[in-house]
Amino acid sequence: MDGSSAISFREALGSFATGVTIVTSVDAIGSPIGVTATSFNSVSIDPPLVLWSLSKTSLSLPAFAKSGHFAVHVLGADQQDLANRFAQSGIEKFAGVDWTKGNHGSPIIPGSASLFECEARHQYDGGDHVILVGEVLNYATSNNAPLVFHGGRYAQIRPLTKGDAKADPEVSTN
Repeated sequence: MDGSSAISFREALGSFATGVTIVTSVDAIGSPIGVTATSFNSVSIDPPLVLWSLSKTSLSLPAFAKSGHFAVHVLGADQQDLANRFAQSGIEKFAGVDWTKGNHGSPIIPGSASLFECEARHQYDGGDHVILVGEVLNYATSNNAPLVFHGGRYAQIRPLTKGDAKADPEVSTN
């Protein structure tokens, strides 16, 4: 791909709305680490598996690859500042951030729309990223509206109501 086709490919991918997550863990000395990721997805219900991907150039990749656990926070619509903070490189991301240690050791940030505490199960080569698969050991959800990323910017969603056309579509899980 040349530079212009890589840009247009990225723009085409941007037409797919995704949730915004912060994935957290700890490094070899127990310090908290975290990154903003929009590459989160479910894999399996039984066993409960999820995946996300991290750039091979990420400074935190070695820690995530070795930690054995991670927590995925599906951010709430009011957590844009956190998304921006954890998307930056080379800063102390947890400075001034309220967090606690989760059941399995990963930092837990309150206020997310959903939370998944995972044990790392698999890592796969994904081109310029590493795909990390985790088994969900604990999860929680709230009524918070999720933060969404679409077309290169944050967005909010409004669920359709019963009166709206096609409010309850049949969705295939194949």
